[in-house]
Amino acid sequence: MTDFAIKLQEWYNTNKRMLPWRASKDPYKVWLSEIIMQQTQVVQGEAYYLKFVENFPTVNDLAKATEQQVLKLWQGLGYYSRARNLHAAAKSIVLEYGGRFPNTFVDILKLKGVGPYTAAAISSICFNEPKAVVDGNVYRFISRIKGVATPIDTTAGKKEFALLADELLDVKNPGDHNQAMMEYGALVCRPAAPACESCIFTSDCYAYIKREIDSLPVKSKKIKQRPRFFHYFLIQDETKIYLEQRSGNDIWKNLYQLPLLETGEKGLSNGFKKDYKGKFSMINQRKHILSHQVIYASFYLADKSLASHFQEPLIVAETNDLPDYPFSQLVANFLREKMKVQED
Repeated sequence: MTDFAIKLQEWYNTNKRMLPWRASKDPYKVWLSEIIMQQTQVVQGEAYYLKFVENFPTVNDLAKATEQQVLKLWQGLGYYSRARNLHAAAKSIVLEYGGRFPNTFVDILKLKGVGPYTAAAISSICFNEPKAVVDGNVYRFISRIKGVATPIDTTAGKKEFALLADELLDVKNPGDHNQAMMEYGALVCRPAAPACESCIFTSDCYAYIKREIDSLPVKSKKIKQRPRFFHYFLIQDETKIYLEQRSGNDIWKNLYQLPLLETGEKGLSNGFKKDYKGKFSMINQRKHILSHQVIYASFYLADKSLASHFQEPLIVAETNDLPDYPFSQLVANFLREKMKVQED
């Protein structure tokens, strides 16, 4: 073991957070945690992890669930393709592996929604396979300590960082080493205001010595967010409400929503306003920011006659049953405030 690995793992054993998935080397639970924690803060992700383990204690339980149950439990986490892939992968584990989680990097990588990082995390933590993980925390840690200016979002950068992570890896204890790398990036070598004063590697850190901490790691691309204009219609009939299910390969696929019209600009068309004059009125507007999109949403209280305007057959649901439907957080928040819909 190198001096770097010794120091890192000693730090980890003393300073690691006591997270629920670290209490077990059950690959199902480690997999759940890794998928949930993608693009998610630990405080939020931990609550979802506990809910999933409570509702689906084993991969077989997850495989038996309906997609609607899985999406409902995922509601509010965003990036809903993760939930759909999680469900599909659970089914394939049952069908192809008899309900036993695959135990090699190669086989884990075959699961839907699992990339090299997740496969390396599971195979190293649960099966002691010497595979180095490279996530955002590891990119940042390696970039600063080694002084790597190659953009992390390029093919060349990914190859370079993967090689460096392999060189640093403690092959005899890859699971703890990988978790220590990620933990160090999360707690010490943070994106903003890194804790350099308490860092155990300052004497070897290129970025610290050269005063380049704020310039590393490097990204070559800036995410462009495109605007979208959504118009939702709250159409009710006594104790019933009209809904529709999103389809197509778009955001919030298979989630439910109020009947929606999407326009290319902020307002509704003059033709629509003329055809339904006096039949609807705006009651709320919201801005919802996603990684690649900004949704400008308008909510209208509408007459039942508008239901015939929508091409897809609408679902007529009982208002009391709304907590059973998975919605985007945008729609869920509106319903919670407007109609006092309570979550389980």
